[in-house]
Amino acid sequence: MDAQSIKVACSSCNLRELCLPMGLNPDELDKLDRVISARRRIKRGTALFNTGDKFTSLYAVRSGFFKTCVTTADGRDQVTGFQMTGEIIGLDGIVSDRHSCDAVALEDAEVCVMPFDQVEELSREFTTLQHHVHKIMSREIVRDHSVMLLLGSMRAEERLAAFLLNLVQRLHARGFSQSELILRMTREEIGSYLGMKLETVSRTFSKFVEEGIIEVKQRYVHIKDTDGLRRIVNPQACD
Repeated sequence: MDAQSIKVACSSCNLRELCLPMGLNPDELDKLDRVISARRRIKRGTALFNTGDKFTSLYAVRSGFFKTCVTTADGRDQVTGFQMTGEIIGLDGIVSDRHSCDAVALEDAEVCVMPFDQVEELSREFTTLQHHVHKIMSREIVRDHSVMLLLGSMRAEERLAAFLLNLVQRLHARGFSQSELILRMTREEIGSYLGMKLETVSRTFSKFVEEGIIEVKQRYVHIKDTDGLRRIVNPQACD
């Protein structure tokens, strides 16, 4: 759990294009390397940070999968997002200097620690980095809006289809298959995120299997008909 003072060297990291801006010159990259000088390993089921913890750093997911969640007034865990390799966690803490959610590893994971005060300082020096930080924040806002739309206006089938399409698209950007994925989260966690009961999630998965859209073996999902999923989400666009 403790931060390890291991040199990460962003300049040679194969995730650089996903979580760091391109176009930094060697001197700028060297300064960034010095800022992101530690990694943390997080065991499955362990929290990277909890609600109320003091905000000090952003975290770039180097390997593994996380969920962010909040505890509702009646004591239930509400999943607010899933984060994967190459994505940034911790932006929730910027507003009040305290984290407003828990970030829990869904499998053994490793993150690069990015101390926020130093990132801010460098951002003022390199406009490329500042622009990238703003871009990451904007992407989170857009994602939040998409989830609100998902929960506010979509039927169960549309919600699950949109979720699977989004997940496979993000994984494909990281070099994985366009049609096959291993779900790192449980059906219950998917239901919490999508505002669906566990039975509804299971029933909808079964419906997709019966219709020949997907094949499921435990957590392995093979999308056999991507257009079929797209038609469920947006029938007009596929006509």
